Amino acid sequence: MSRKLSSLLPDLSPWHSSADFRLLWVQGIVAFFGSSMALVAMPLQIAHLTDSPLAVGAIGAVELVPLIVFGLYGGALADAVDRKRIILLTEIGLGVLAVVLLVNALLPRPMLWPLYVVAAGVAALSGLQRPALDSLMARIVPHDQLTAAAALNALRWQVGAIAGPALAGVVVAYAGTPTAYSVTVVGFAASVLMCLRLSPAPATKDAQKPSLRGIAEGARYAWSKPVLLGTYGIDLAAMFLAFPTAIFPFLAKDLDAEWALGLMYAAMPLGACVVGLTSGWASKVRRHGRMVVLGAMGWGLAMGAAGLTSNIWLVLLCIAVAGGGDMISGLGRSTIWNQTIPEELRGRLAGIEILSYSCGPQLGQVRAGAVASWTGVRGAVWSGGAACVVAVGLLAAVLPKLMSYDAQTDEDAMLRRAQREAEAAEGAEGAPAAA
Repeated sequence: MSRKLSSLLPDLSPWHSSADFRLLWVQGIVAFFGSSMALVAMPLQIAHLTDSPLAVGAIGAVELVPLIVFGLYGGALADAVDRKRIILLTEIGLGVLAVVLLVNALLPRPMLWPLYVVAAGVAALSGLQRPALDSLMARIVPHDQLTAAAALNALRWQVGAIAGPALAGVVVAYAGTPTAYSVTVVGFAASVLMCLRLSPAPATKDAQKPSLRGIAEGARYAWSKPVLLGTYGIDLAAMFLAFPTAIFPFLAKDLDAEWALGLMYAAMPLGACVVGLTSGWASKVRRHGRMVVLGAMGWGLAMGAAGLTSNIWLVLLCIAVAGGGDMISGLGRSTIWNQTIPEELRGRLAGIEILSYSCGPQLGQVRAGAVASWTGVRGAVWSGGAACVVAVGLLAAVLPKLMSYDAQTDEDAMLRRAQREAEAAEGAEGAPAAA
């Protein structure tokens, strides 16, 4: 019994083998805890100022262009300069934007337009930062520990996302948005201090300066790999069609359960956290493409069910199940990306990955707000879930190489594994001489 239980517990190998991984894990949970407070406070503040689902959903539209432009550029930048420097400077910028939110909230009459400006700025800085963060993982974690690292990273985000929104709902209700934004500022200040301790992560010797040509080179590589295309396409479809968090304030009101808004935001990461805490099995999976497809379909089914029930506790359960499905799909995507992409293209491909796992939710917020204005809030939720299941099934059918992906036999995965083993052997041989 104990042996079966231990096989379900998270694989902690990356935590033991990499000091930088440990530091990034702690830094990430601190920063995300703070930003989760703002994640709840901002849409709720816009809802109070405008009483419009469309105005809340417009956050996604405002974030979309900066996320695309700076995400692609950030990917090229991550292949050309020290990734630690990118992470540090963007974290400082995010902290400054948190201060702007706090100052605006303290005004006698808070203004609406700064909220959209900050949303655009956060999208731009996140677009610059995420490729550097994502491309760093394959460098600081051994190749055979990448799935475990993905699970631990996801667990880190989910812990922050559970505690942050759940607490933020209470804080905003009883202490006001300024207090929530104050926590965000403190979180980013602590995060910056930890980023200063990261080891340098310079670019490869033959790295090129960021350019449109370099970005196009990364795009051509991605287009030539059906497995990668499948991961991008399925994530885009799932997030665009079934990501209704922007209208959660209105869903809570429709269910006469405004007290549960923080729980609604926390339910999704809670479901993902449950999967993360029992993710020991994931390190033994070889067919990660199937994880991507089945997890995304589970996400859509659960979101569809959330829109069809009027019981708040069943809604929360469905949202939690959806979060678990997204976690499973995300583990498969992250593992495929880190196992197959060459080091010299990793930053640029991470920039392209942003378009799938970040732009999808932004567009999904716009879709949810628009459909809610047309058919009602619950109709927007269940119809999106149903459309997600259909779209993911069609993509899996037209991209069979994704379903047949095997980490032990895929050519790109085998090549990357051999390269990492060679690098490790060279490092071991050079260690005595360096001493």
